[in-house]
Amino acid sequence: MYELGFKFLKFSAVGLSGLAIDFCITYLVKEKLRLNKYFANSLGFAFAATSNYLLNKTWTFQDTNPDAVTQFSKYILIAVIGLIINNLIIYFLVNRKERMTFYWAKLVAIIIVVLWNFIANYNFTFVAA
Repeated sequence: MYELGFKFLKFSAVGLSGLAIDFCITYLVKEKLRLNKYFANSLGFAFAATSNYLLNKTWTFQDTNPDAVTQFSKYILIAVIGLIINNLIIYFLVNRKERMTFYWAKLVAIIIVVLWNFIANYNFTFVAA
């Protein structure tokens, strides 16, 4: 149980770096380039997911699986499912239920999706770790 908790802490630390990447890309694309907020959110998420995969593979799970293409595909599949959950939460909180601001809704979505991502990657992507 200690090992699982330590991996979750490392996964969360990696997630914080991804959070910074995600918010920076989202902000630049949405506010500076003035593109659609869901496109900006998706692009931020994609950059963060790629960075997080590399850091989680090498640091969190210290994974040596040589089939990186299959593993990255699994990781991205989980990230895409997380992205769908992320966008649905943002849509629901901004437009339907709470009328929350976009960035507060994004933060709530990230907290929920991080749990999904850890559980799914622990049990599916990095199972041999």
